[in-house]
Amino acid sequence: MNKILIVAQKEFRDGIRNRWTGAITVIFILMSLGLAYFGSATAGVLGFSSLESTLVSLASLSVMLIPLIALMLAYNCFVGELEQGTLLLLMTYPLSNAQLLLGKFVGQASIITLASILGFGLPAIIICMISDVDVAAVLTAFSQFILLASLLGWVFIALAYIISISVAEKSKAAGLALIVWFLFVLVFDLVLMAILVASEGNINETLVPFLLWVNPTDVFRILVYTIIGAESYSGVLQIAENGADGTVYLFLVMLLWVVLPLLTAWLIFNKKELSE
Repeated sequence: MNKILIVAQKEFRDGIRNRWTGAITVIFILMSLGLAYFGSATAGVLGFSSLESTLVSLASLSVMLIPLIALMLAYNCFVGELEQGTLLLLMTYPLSNAQLLLGKFVGQASIITLASILGFGLPAIIICMISDVDVAAVLTAFSQFILLASLLGWVFIALAYIISISVAEKSKAAGLALIVWFLFVLVFDLVLMAILVASEGNINETLVPFLLWVNPTDVFRILVYTIIGAESYSGVLQIAENGADGTVYLFLVMLLWVVLPLLTAWLIFNKKELSE
């Protein structure tokens, strides 16, 4: 455990010094404040108007940004050090592959979590200070949202590790990371909707929730909609809410989306020839 924490501390310090980390936090803050204040502008209203609409809007933008940020943060974690020769040096230390992998994950997951806490937490506090709202409800909802946003980031960090360990060049890793983002964030839902339209809705509604489990971004959105009690949103996600999708089950699915890619990355790492 000490070795894992040592690696994690190094990754965290390196990440904190990286301008990318500061940019992540600023993006989250501006995104939260912008949506909270201008989210109802189309209805001719400025200022915080609805916790539900704010978090739903944040969820939609988070699905676009957080996976991309996590992938860009971690895609070169192994292949970059392999190209520089520092990975071979690290492996000369009394450090197992699992300890190195977990250490890097804990460090980078902490960066995403810190950025989420600051990026979404500070706007929540500001909303409570300047608006006439139920402070407890706002802070509770935003706390749950921060946890889910962090989990979504952890998922894509773990997926980035599979890419980073599997390739030998940073350029290939960057390209694959963008493809993964494109498939999960844009393509999957379009394909699923196309299937539903082509079948004229004849797919068993109990099957749809399980199809959505294949995509962690959809699991994230369903969880957000569930915790805030969003009932006025239609589409595939509403079908999922009526299926076999208890909050506990969905949370476990998100955890599996973290654990299984990490396990896969570890198995690939064990078989990889670092001297190539």
